[in-house]
Amino acid sequence: MSIKQSFIPRPDYIAKLERHRERADIIKIITGVRRCGKSTLLDMYQEKLISEGVSKEQIVVIKFEDFANKKLSDGAELHKFVEARAAKNKKMHYVFLDEIQFVSDFAEVINSLRLRANIDLYATSSNSSLLPHNLPKILGGRYVQVHMFPLSFKEYSNAVAEKESGLSQDKMFQSYLEYSSFPKALSYNDLQGAREYLEDIYNSILVRDIMTHEGVKELSQLTRVINFIFSNIGSETSINNMMGVINNEFKLKPNDKNLYTPMLEKYLEALLDSFLFYKANARHFGKELLRTNAKYYAVDVGLRYYLLGGAPGKDTGHILENIVYLELLRRGYKAEVGKVKTKEGDREIDFVAQKDGGKIEYYQVAQSIMDENTLKLELAPLEKIDDNRPKFILTRDDDNNDYEGIRHINVLSWLLGKE
Repeated sequence: MSIKQSFIPRPDYIAKLERHRERADIIKIITGVRRCGKSTLLDMYQEKLISEGVSKEQIVVIKFEDFANKKLSDGAELHKFVEARAAKNKKMHYVFLDEIQFVSDFAEVINSLRLRANIDLYATSSNSSLLPHNLPKILGGRYVQVHMFPLSFKEYSNAVAEKESGLSQDKMFQSYLEYSSFPKALSYNDLQGAREYLEDIYNSILVRDIMTHEGVKELSQLTRVINFIFSNIGSETSINNMMGVINNEFKLKPNDKNLYTPMLEKYLEALLDSFLFYKANARHFGKELLRTNAKYYAVDVGLRYYLLGGAPGKDTGHILENIVYLELLRRGYKAEVGKVKTKEGDREIDFVAQKDGGKIEYYQVAQSIMDENTLKLELAPLEKIDDNRPKFILTRDDDNNDYEGIRHINVLSWLLGKE
């Protein structure tokens, strides 16, 4: 699988930026894991602006990982530089600040630049210094967050289809899992090259985004936590359960230190803040959120195969669940794990997905429900929900039937937006 590097269209993200274009009072913050395409998104948006008549003189681009811009990582210098550019004329100036966390006093800088009527400000960050739970405190209500993920299956398929014809959906999905969803992985000729690229991504996230997190110092302990989560994606767990398994089964060396609750919580916070993993809390219907229980999902399945070995075909149910969870987030849903009481005990709804303040949908994810017992297990918790909200079972089966209002959909068709 080798796709020459070019801009892979990301229309949904471009549309989100476009909604707030020329709103000088609103800072556009693009967040997401390293190498998911944030910088490229800015490049694509700049091309769009130029194609619509914006002059290059109106566009200011500063990439703070570039050593040539080191002087501008001083907040005062950056402020003076951008103000001087915008003062040349009254036209709107589009300012793109890539990896803003490298700038000293960045919050004060972008808050001040926001006051200039002819500065339309965009900033990216993949570092835990600038994260969703910190943004309100830093910027108040004067920002909009655009959170990016690596390629969706639809984006990946469209990019591959332009270069290679004749691939079936199944083979396309296989390569999506193996090569990973990181855009640049598409440019490699073989799987080994893609895995070496994933190694570089993983090490960058470790060194630049996690090990710099306050309180994260022990690489051996951190690696054990990461290996545990990758090994148990889609499996409900708690802090106590994680700590016991990591201490007893995931030691890299016999004399590795045991983890304790405060340190494990710090590691988990750092991993979530780096966007390497996402957390889905568990909720019983009619009860409060079970804050002790949760599931964790990886930002990219290819990273899991790189770290743990193996190939698609093993643990397919949880892998599929991971892909569906990320897609729900991409589509703007908040997804939690549902718990429903039945005669046989608590049963799980994989995802209770909610957005727009009230719209709720229920999802079960399985490799197949052609077996009658599996079908009954997947249907039971959905049948216990006594409301008229949409209910879905997503599987790899081609033979899709509906079950008294519960829609059975081929998951690849759903991922491609055909259902």
